[in-house]
Amino acid sequence: MKDGLRSGEDRSVLADERAAMGDSLPWELIWLADDEGNSVSVNVLGRSPRWTAALDAEIVVKTPFVSGRIDLALYVARLESWADALDRLDAGEDVAWMEMSSGPSIFIQLTGERDCPEVVVEDESGSMVTVRVPLVPPDDWIVDHRQRLRQVMDHCVSMLSG
Repeated sequence: MKDGLRSGEDRSVLADERAAMGDSLPWELIWLADDEGNSVSVNVLGRSPRWTAALDAEIVVKTPFVSGRIDLALYVARLESWADALDRLDAGEDVAWMEMSSGPSIFIQLTGERDCPEVVVEDESGSMVTVRVPLVPPDDWIVDHRQRLRQVMDHCVSMLSG
């Protein structure tokens, strides 16, 4: 995973989008955290300056041991596949999100190697780094994440058509 700051040009584009939306970016599509200091988030940063039909996003991993971030392009199809993943998680299934695409993948295992839920972030096509983060999300996390997804779909996806 790589650290880095956005260029001044990217920041001005994001500021314009914030003002146009009337709400502040970033939007947290995913926020899984526990009281041990472990978290995995996917933050939507705005419209991608590189891809006309994508949102700029980042995956951020924070633990007491390791922290990092990686850029991510979110297309409508990826957001729709996240909705499907939430349905499968609600049915008690483990999921792999973005597994067969270029870029990073996120795996959520409801019972991981340490007998608790784990989020695995894998960047096989780039840095070849995999990070496994054990954490216990709150009971209502799937409902919360459906609301997060709806918020991103309602407010951010319109940027792709404009």
